[in-house]
Amino acid sequence: MKKFVAGTFAVTSIFALAACGSDNSEEGIGTSEDGEPVELRVGASNVPHAEILEQAQPLLEEEGVDLQIEPYQDYILPNQDLESGEIDANYFQHVPYLESQIAEHGYDFANAGGIHIEPIGVYSQEHESLEDLPEGAEILMSNSVADHGRILTMLEAQGLITLDPEVEKTAAEVSDIVENPKNLQFEADYEAALLVQLYENGEGDAVLINSNYAIDAGINPLEDSIALEDSDSPYVNIIAVNSGEEDNEAVQKLVEVLTSEEIQDFIYEEWGGAVVPVDAE
Repeated sequence: MKKFVAGTFAVTSIFALAACGSDNSEEGIGTSEDGEPVELRVGASNVPHAEILEQAQPLLEEEGVDLQIEPYQDYILPNQDLESGEIDANYFQHVPYLESQIAEHGYDFANAGGIHIEPIGVYSQEHESLEDLPEGAEILMSNSVADHGRILTMLEAQGLITLDPEVEKTAAEVSDIVENPKNLQFEADYEAALLVQLYENGEGDAVLINSNYAIDAGINPLEDSIALEDSDSPYVNIIAVNSGEEDNEAVQKLVEVLTSEEIQDFIYEEWGGAVVPVDAE
C-alpha cells in the first residue's frame, strides 16, 4: 500500500479545447420561467471533473438545470472564458490557483463551493521510495508556482528538505529551501501536461504529477506513486463563478448535487481514493 505524505494543484498546460456557447455575460445566469430548465454551462478538465459532472447531469435535470459541459485541456482558457461569459462556471482549479489568477489577471471571481481533492503524487521509474532518492537527485515539477509550495511541503514532511520558517507554506518556492541534505536538484520549468510523458520516458529521479493528469494517462496514484499527498489537503477543487453568481439558484443546485452522497459514492467507486470528495468523513 502506498505511503501517504502530508502536503499541499494547479498548473498550466499547452493544448486547449475552446469552450463554445452563446455569450450572455451581461445577462448573467438565467432563471427558470414557466417550468423550463435553466441552462448552466460549466467548463471542466476532462478527468476527473467532466466525468463527475456527467454523473451529475441527470440529477440536475431533475432539479430543473440543463447542465452543459464544456471540456478543456488547459488551465488558462477556462478562466478567460468564464470572465467573457462563454461559460457560466468552471470546475478545474483549486483555491490557491484561483487566488493567484485573480491576483495576476484581476478576475472578479467567487468560489461557489469546494467539491473534491486530487492528491498530488511523486513518481519514479528508478526508486521505490523517497528515502531511496540519491544524492543530487533530479526532481521534475510543473512550472506552476501555485503548486510549488504544495510540493515542497510534501518533501519537507518527509525530511528531505527544510523550508524557511518565515515563509507561508502555500507560497513557498524552491528559493525558500534553507536545508537540502541530499542536494536535490529541482527542475521546475515543465508544463504540467508533459510531466506524465517525462515520467514514462524515465526522465529525472522523481516526477511530481497532479492526479488528474496521472489518471487521464492510465496511471493509478494509489498504486504507482512512491508518495502521495495526504487526503486532508487544503487544495480543494472548486466551482468558480463570476462574483455575484455564487448565490444563483442553478449554481447552488450544482454545488449541492456535486457534494451529495450519490456523487461522493461515485467518486470513491470510480477512483478508489485517488480523488477524494471534500465532505467525506
